Amino acid sequence: MNRPRVVVMGSANMDLVVTTDVLPKPGETVFGTDFVMVAGGKGANQAIAAARAGADGALLGAIGSDSFGVTLRARIAAAGVDTERVRMVYGASGVAVVTVDAEGENTIVVTPAANSAFTGLTESELTAVRDADVLVAQLEIPVVTVTEAARAARAAGTRVLLNAAPAQPVPVELLDSVDLLVVNETEARAITGRGREDPGALLGVVPRAVMTLGRHGAWYGDRDGTATHVPPVKVDLVDSTAAGDAFTGALAVAWGEGRELVDAVRWASAAGAACARRLGASVALPLRAEIDALYVPAG
Repeated sequence: MNRPRVVVMGSANMDLVVTTDVLPKPGETVFGTDFVMVAGGKGANQAIAAARAGADGALLGAIGSDSFGVTLRARIAAAGVDTERVRMVYGASGVAVVTVDAEGENTIVVTPAANSAFTGLTESELTAVRDADVLVAQLEIPVVTVTEAARAARAAGTRVLLNAAPAQPVPVELLDSVDLLVVNETEARAITGRGREDPGALLGVVPRAVMTLGRHGAWYGDRDGTATHVPPVKVDLVDSTAAGDAFTGALAVAWGEGRELVDAVRWASAAGAACARRLGASVALPLRAEIDALYVPAG
């Protein structure tokens, strides 16, 4: 099987991850139990997830000129992602401060820094978009940049997968170039005003959509009449921080390989579950064999 070319456009952050028994309340100080510093950001995570799932993957984005930037590029490249076109801009790299409790739930504070400077795509970056099988993007970089890339992809016949996270309204000019939308319930409400009670509302703005439902699995629908629930893959939850990114990266790979999208969502669900068994973001993203081991085909 040929490896699909998946180009991910998005953020790269240094994740500072602290584990604690209980998440602190406002004004409260609690003791942590562990600390790790790993490459993260939705763009970097999804690029690494796609590479580990079997893609020929590349990342388009921006890092700072600080020591975090040097480390980010090295770690993302070491995971098998092409970082040749990742820009370095003067100043700080993006940083995410993540707190994870004993139940695997988390809180995250993100400072975009260099990610906010990723505007005005170069011809080299546009060429990478046009040559891809699937373009994956999120909303941790300027929406104007995502829109520019999505339009270029649409004109070239590259499929566009938008993970509309973090939750915010998405302009019509971007949605018009999206082939597949991936959102959780909060993100869906920000776009359509509707959640799991009416996931089909997403098909009013895009031709295909996935709503992830956490421990309840996922919903997939399209304008051809498909509307189905994909059951969750049961695992012992350790950290859900990057489970959504594992899902999105694997979904792009399966779609790029030519799988039917309902089956691709099942395989992506296995990737999210495999990721949630380990602590951390990029370091928890599963290899293809781990995804296959948890994948449950229909029937």
